[in-house]
Amino acid sequence: MSTPQDSSLGRSVAYPDHYDASLLFPIPRAPARAELGLDADTPLPFAGHDRWHAYELGWLDGRGKPVVATATLTVPAESPHLVESKSLKLYLNSLNSSRFDDAEAARARIVDDVSAAAGATVEVRFGLPAFAADRPQDVVDLDALDIDVDDYGPPNPAHLRVADAAPVRERLVSQLLKSNCPVTGQPDWASVHIDWHGPRLDPAGLLRYLVSYRDHAGFHEQCVEGIFLDLLRVGAPAALSVEARYTRRGGLDINPWRATPGHAQDPVRRELRQ
Repeated sequence: MSTPQDSSLGRSVAYPDHYDASLLFPIPRAPARAELGLDADTPLPFAGHDRWHAYELGWLDGRGKPVVATATLTVPAESPHLVESKSLKLYLNSLNSSRFDDAEAARARIVDDVSAAAGATVEVRFGLPAFAADRPQDVVDLDALDIDVDDYGPPNPAHLRVADAAPVRERLVSQLLKSNCPVTGQPDWASVHIDWHGPRLDPAGLLRYLVSYRDHAGFHEQCVEGIFLDLLRVGAPAALSVEARYTRRGGLDINPWRATPGHAQDPVRRELRQ
């Protein structure tokens, strides 16, 4: 089985003392996408990827000397499976006692194993993106809005509405996105970055909508796809990009990004909270 309840989430698991690719736990994307109204037989309305930052990575060199590294793993959104986060942590830890002649051999092993789990080619490179610089002046800070909020779930797209039909190009940011792990109930925290080219959205409604994820149980990737689709439906934008930068857990953070096909991603950055 490949449901979240069958994974290692929420269970006491022994720390791996040897390499074991079977620790990787793939979860099919199709059921969650069906709940969002996406038909498995039609093309996805978005492109994108799930970008993982790994802070705790190590192995042994050919002479047995420990090596430490960081890495960025990029899983394409069109892959049939997402990789459950705890299983990825355990898998990476299982490399700690493995010997590799050089760093490229270690990287190639990770590429092969994670690609097999995801069902598509996963990009792996050592190192992490730079931290985000000061926020550009043209960004709309939704968190600065002086509004009342009383809806914390389930996600409520009824808050979304068009304020003005004239098209605009806006970048909107909030640090207030929170959801919960669907298995353990633990909170997941993120900043969300929206690049919008369409009729002007009501910013207060957008913030209330994002806050309505606060008690929602869903994986990071599924939350971002839900936000993308709700925004796409409410305003039919000419272009749309949604990225959530989640805070670190277990030496990993994840940054799902979904965009209308052909939309170029901004330079990849990390948040200070990551």
